[in-house]
Amino acid sequence: MGSPTDSDFEGGKTLFLRGVAALEAGQFDSAESCFLESLTLVPGRVSTLLNLAAARLLRGDGHGAIDAARQVHAIEPRNAEAALHEASSLVLLGQHADALEAWTRALAFGAPPASTWLRHGESLQALGRSTQALGSFDRALAADPSLAQAWTHRGNLLREMHRASEAAEAFRQALHHGGDAELLGYYLASLGGAALPDIAPPHYVATLFDDYAEEFDRHLVGTLKYDAHRVLTAPLSGFGREPYARAIDLGCGTGLCGTLVEPLVQQLEGVDLSARMLQKAAQLGVYDRLSQGDIVAYLAASTGPVDLLLAADVFIYIGELEPVFGAARRVIADNGLFCFSAELLDHGKHDFRLLPSLRYAQSERYLLRLAQQHGFEVLKSFRAPIRKDQELPVEGVFMYLGAA
Repeated sequence: MGSPTDSDFEGGKTLFLRGVAALEAGQFDSAESCFLESLTLVPGRVSTLLNLAAARLLRGDGHGAIDAARQVHAIEPRNAEAALHEASSLVLLGQHADALEAWTRALAFGAPPASTWLRHGESLQALGRSTQALGSFDRALAADPSLAQAWTHRGNLLREMHRASEAAEAFRQALHHGGDAELLGYYLASLGGAALPDIAPPHYVATLFDDYAEEFDRHLVGTLKYDAHRVLTAPLSGFGREPYARAIDLGCGTGLCGTLVEPLVQQLEGVDLSARMLQKAAQLGVYDRLSQGDIVAYLAASTGPVDLLLAADVFIYIGELEPVFGAARRVIADNGLFCFSAELLDHGKHDFRLLPSLRYAQSERYLLRLAQQHGFEVLKSFRAPIRKDQELPVEGVFMYLGAA
């Protein structure tokens, strides 16, 4: 193939600029098409390949973005922007060890230190290398002390290391530099440094479980020895009320409860804040309906009686349960059953507390009072471990309520 002509250069430039405009407008498929067509006229142009990598990355094509970035490396081996695109693509693909190597190369090639050390630390954090991640966040902050996200990550690592005062100071710095006030208030409250919120920020819960969806079952059940779904559902056949005509799995996640209760119900619904968790639940084929949203809002919009409401390990993200009990009582059938697990707050006079683990725990006294206030009868209640935390069992309470 001969060298590009002047006409080729002009055509390639026009297509390149059209691709950049599409990229800026969020039209990533169109941008990719323009860049590819431009490259047929002017092959190997670095600026076009870099934008092609960016377009593919933004539309979720990690492999394609890596291919474009590596074409740049073949031409300019020390191109920092290409290394950044490659690293970001590897993160997208969940290949954090390879991403870490790419972030390191990007830094060596002169990538912006603050944002690159930040992402370097995030990859270390994903690999469970907390101490090294802390060092990366410190280097990011040395380059830019106003980087709120680095302060936030630093605070969470220190919180997990039980260095509460240092963690609280990091969260306050993140607030000072414009970090997410709701989220940071939640983090500070877990350390006793802010007013106690009634509920975890919904976007925090949704993002947490969107990111966690692929490894959720393996990590929760295999590593943390989570068993609340089995413990909660095991007694359901002993109340003499099955088959349950209509059941709602509140905070259904990937469907751990759904597979266990499906033989006992005629119609099974699930609701969760996380879209990716719902996608995993849908693959099971046991739910008749799945909805994304808040559980109280879902119950408020629900019509017709519900024969079984179950919430396994959901209240760890809800402190004040008054709205949940009120919504549950409104929809529960006369012979219906409302069952749930809660992490047990077994000391002090508080109804609920937000723990440094970022999970809420409720007192048994509080749960029994809510049941009485909302016209429920306690049919069964017992204590049992929910999961393990640092190899120690986390005590929970399991309750089964009927309409009084």
